[in-house]
Amino acid sequence: MTSTSTPTGSTPHFPVAIIGGGLSGLLLARVLIAGGTDATVFDLESGPGARTQGGMLDIHEETGQAALRTAGLYVAFRAKVHPGGEAVRVWDEKGTLVHEEPDTGDGDRPEIDRGDLRALLLASLPPHALRWNSKVTGARPLGAGRHEVTLADGTVFTTGLLVGADGAWSCVRPLLTPARPAYTGVSFIEFDLMDADTRHPEAAATIGGGMCFALGGGKGFLAHRETDGSLHIYSALRTPEAWLDAHDFSDSERTRALLLDAFADWAPQLRGLLDEAEHGFIPRRIHALPAGLTWDRVPGVTLLGDAAHLMSPFAGEGANLALADAADLGTALLAHPGDSEAALAAYEAVLFPRAAETAAMSAASLDMLFGEDPARRLVDMFTGAYDPQG
Repeated sequence: MTSTSTPTGSTPHFPVAIIGGGLSGLLLARVLIAGGTDATVFDLESGPGARTQGGMLDIHEETGQAALRTAGLYVAFRAKVHPGGEAVRVWDEKGTLVHEEPDTGDGDRPEIDRGDLRALLLASLPPHALRWNSKVTGARPLGAGRHEVTLADGTVFTTGLLVGADGAWSCVRPLLTPARPAYTGVSFIEFDLMDADTRHPEAAATIGGGMCFALGGGKGFLAHRETDGSLHIYSALRTPEAWLDAHDFSDSERTRALLLDAFADWAPQLRGLLDEAEHGFIPRRIHALPAGLTWDRVPGVTLLGDAAHLMSPFAGEGANLALADAADLGTALLAHPGDSEAALAAYEAVLFPRAAETAAMSAASLDMLFGEDPARRLVDMFTGAYDPQG
């Protein structure tokens, strides 16, 4: 059964149009299609392999894992988990290892490569549910909950339910709220060390087998070992918003020198991560939507994931909330057949308070990681001794 009805000479119509083929959009489509409801995902990329997904995700039991169970994909997910990925190390800027947790194999936050998780979701969908090369440039209401959506190539379609799963700079969000992401004050410069154990043994020994934090003085390194044996590293700094524009990060050697200067007083083994960086440097500003963002119920449209509640990554909840959003919305729609407004109201009643709580936690974590004595405070958080007032 296809997801569209297209009489000759008329505008294509899709009962459920999901804009964005990231984790939330794909999981929502999976839940709906598995439950017997048509859904179509529109993504701007040329295909599933158009770009690397990058990064490891720790999938939390009460959100991401629960969502994968709802989608019937939990067993397949467990087969892709990265052994050893739950190990954690924390260094201070002087090069003192202040905390270490091994991966004992019985943790509740298993790690998976984002690309592997997305591939799993894509494989769970029938080909007709995916529309590639479909960049949405705008949408407008037609009344009675229906919307007309325009693509970059000028084509249009209509839908009875429009779901914005299109990330930080969502084209669907303006239908619901004028809110836009704001700069958090922190920027990343991202880089990789490939085949780390062989080519970069000192860096591999510093990072360890899972996640690693090195923090101090309003800056730090956030790193993790990936399933291919590489190390994925973010150098993070509190900087003015315009700082990234003042530098040419395509020049690797100038970027390396810039960062070595920024970390000039750090321990040699931590500065060594920059000395060995390869495959270029990628700058990223960290943005967030206002914590506690809500909107009035608008017929026939809602948001998922970063489109609904973009936050800094410092609570580790972004992907987990995106998956939970998708599972909750899919479940609500299946529970209210023929009454999408009741489903959307039920979904948003769960979405708003959960996102508000997590966004506040993310903002507090940013202040902790880039404030005073961050390594100690992070360890206190891991061990349950953290006092947000201290």
